[in-house]
Amino acid sequence: MVRRTKEYGSLYRGREGQWTWLAHRVTGVGVLLFLFAHIVDTALVGWGPDTYNRVIAIYHNPIVELMELGLVAAVIFHALNGVRIMIIDFWPQTATRHRVLSWGTLALFVAAMAPITYLMGRRILEGIFG
Repeated sequence: MVRRTKEYGSLYRGREGQWTWLAHRVTGVGVLLFLFAHIVDTALVGWGPDTYNRVIAIYHNPIVELMELGLVAAVIFHALNGVRIMIIDFWPQTATRHRVLSWGTLALFVAAMAPITYLMGRRILEGIFG
């Protein structure tokens, strides 16, 4: 049953724990889908170098390069959040500080993605605009 409180109202709106749980699952599925695609494109070597090179040329499309940036973001967030989960698992007393750990994970993620986004984004924009 949903409890009514002044702070949350009558609906559960989620907090850091729910959002990190959801983001961890979504990034995990994203990385898994990439791994499947990577296995498929690597297996195309068996059909000859021309087939393989035509498929690999797709990776130079700006939309695919944006997806590659998303993949990097997913891997970094999933790894950092995995470390946060391990900290809570190995040191249960840190569970009371999960909000601080969640915000710390987000801060590290943004700090790591800033230079990566700059470098990859510059390459993507140069590919689009020349």
